[in-house]
Amino acid sequence: MDIRDWQQEIDEWIKTHGVRYFDVRTNGLILMEEVGELARHLARQHGEQSYKHAQDEDTTKQAIQEEMADILFVLMCLANQMEVDLGACLRQSIAKKTKRDSDRHLTNPKLADTNPTDG
Repeated sequence: MDIRDWQQEIDEWIKTHGVRYFDVRTNGLILMEEVGELARHLARQHGEQSYKHAQDEDTTKQAIQEEMADILFVLMCLANQMEVDLGACLRQSIAKKTKRDSDRHLTNPKLADTNPTDG
């Protein structure tokens, strides 16, 4: 499935199970909340923070995947509400970055390290 198909599937889910979309402000706040939840897991898995409970660490990869999916879901809800084709937006963004950064990263000595430590 492409992004447009996922947007349509989410729209059908909302109409079938969600009654209606939350308003744009609410969905915007929910999106920020989901990004914050992802950030919390990243800080503990890849950063210098630790989980309060050892068992939390065992589910980190699954939790990160769930938060990423939640982010995509809410982002697609917002796109549907605002009649935005995310696939077209992504294509435009890649084209912009390709034009702007065509050799910028290739010549960046900071990126020459082939074994980054934050991976």
